[in-house]
Amino acid sequence: MSDPFYIIEPKGPKVPIIISVPHCGLEIADEVKGTYLESQLNSLDDADWFVHDLYDFASEMGITIIHAKYHRWLIDLNRDVKSLPLYNDGRLITGLCSTTDFFGSPIYKADQEPTQKEIGRRLEAYFWPYYKKVEELLDESKLKFGHALLWDAHSIRKNVSTIQKEDFPDMILGNDNQTTANQPIIDVAFNTLKKGLFQVNHNTPFKGGHITRYFGKPQNGINALQLEMNKILYMDDSETKFDEARANKMRAVLKPVFEKLIEEMKL
Repeated sequence: MSDPFYIIEPKGPKVPIIISVPHCGLEIADEVKGTYLESQLNSLDDADWFVHDLYDFASEMGITIIHAKYHRWLIDLNRDVKSLPLYNDGRLITGLCSTTDFFGSPIYKADQEPTQKEIGRRLEAYFWPYYKKVEELLDESKLKFGHALLWDAHSIRKNVSTIQKEDFPDMILGNDNQTTANQPIIDVAFNTLKKGLFQVNHNTPFKGGHITRYFGKPQNGINALQLEMNKILYMDDSETKFDEARANKMRAVLKPVFEKLIEEMKL
């Protein structure tokens, strides 16, 4: 079986930053495709469409990118392995192998939801290989530079009423209430993002998912940050198509963040 992820190698000299894009995958494994509702397979909703394309500038800066091959409906790479909730404020939280989309609609045919045995198989086949590769990339960076930063890249609709009634802010930087990265790195990322065109929140309503919390161990030289952003910042108003003009405005905000982070990481 081939790897359940893709690696985009840096084109310039490597820097101690890894970008992870766990929700851009669009494939559903052939062996379980027949268990899903056809209507859901036709839409493949809830994906972070084109996020890896948005960050295409990063490889020129020496940043390594890892992004998912498979859709989060197969297995969600940013959830706890036991589907323990990331938040306890009443919002809808999809699990490791969710049986519904973000709006609570079923994604599987009747009586075709994955069993615990099947969930275990998916963990071994798709989930842990992604985590092991991320860990390998971070360890390589730490060995070479003494430390590393994992930037977990996400996007979401402007409004998801099952999470909160009002629209989301343009961007949300998450670090589990400033525990997954050293404060100077957090400050550089947040303050540089705020210099851009868009509204930026810090740890609310998202403070980083399982990947950020799992890998972010600044006391061990591994920092992790999550950036969530509205899809309309780089997609059209329907949130279905990539918009190059909007994406370029977004890149003009993101690129200085990584320039400043690279400077900070070299200190």
